[in-house]
Amino acid sequence: MKNACYAGRMRPYGPLALALLLASCAPVTQIVQVPQIEVEGIRLISLSLPAAGRAAEAGLTLALKVTNPNPVPVRVANVAAELVIEGEKVGDIVLPNVDLPARGQRTQQASLQVPVTLGTVGTLIRVARGEEVSYRLDGTFTADLGALGRPTFGPFTLSQGVWKQPALRVF
Repeated sequence: MKNACYAGRMRPYGPLALALLLASCAPVTQIVQVPQIEVEGIRLISLSLPAAGRAAEAGLTLALKVTNPNPVPVRVANVAAELVIEGEKVGDIVLPNVDLPARGQRTQQASLQVPVTLGTVGTLIRVARGEEVSYRLDGTFTADLGALGRPTFGPFTLSQGVWKQPALRVF
């Protein structure tokens, strides 16, 4: 009995078929480029002092650009990230699913209320005064690639940079 893998005489399409067969065995993460998440902007929109029965909080908004470098549409799902400012975790961000066209991008808005703690109060006051602080967005997400699968990426740093905004009028 002949070996099932033995092709016998090589036909002109043999090398192409072999290449396709080998490519189909490659893990999806090698074929697919990782979608990118970038912070386009962060804004401190409110800073409240503690009151009776209420802790001090800071209101933040983030504009996040999600980019698909792939030649096929991708749904980025289950985006879960931590916002770290000056080395201190200040809050969690969860984004809804983002449908991205092939080689396209979308901007998502995220709002969060973060507690003002002894570790963050100085940094938040610096932001309110218009001074620069460093930030980092660490997290994970899943890319829904249809027939190619649903690989999860991370945890890793999604975006990082320097945050500076115009001073709030009260400072």
